[in-house]
Amino acid sequence: MTETQSIPLQPKLNRLFRLQYEEAQKTHVLLYPEGMVKLNQSASEILQLCDGTRTVDQIVKALEAKFGVSNLSADVSAMLEESTRRNWLE
Repeated sequence: MTETQSIPLQPKLNRLFRLQYEEAQKTHVLLYPEGMVKLNQSASEILQLCDGTRTVDQIVKALEAKFGVSNLSADVSAMLEESTRRNWLE
């Protein structure tokens, strides 16, 4: 059985991580003292909105507006749950 982690109400990147665009790899990465995580476009779009001021609903709405789609709530929540589990968010 896996333990579920609750997503912070206003998720923000854990201060141990830094999100930045890596020109050499043409993608965003999460840098941390022990290494680096290469992110896909969806993950980087979500994490860029995790600034501690937006709620999960606001993040979903912003992404839906940016990409002209709807029903992103489940996908965004799944990414945020995994990010919380990996301690990327606080």
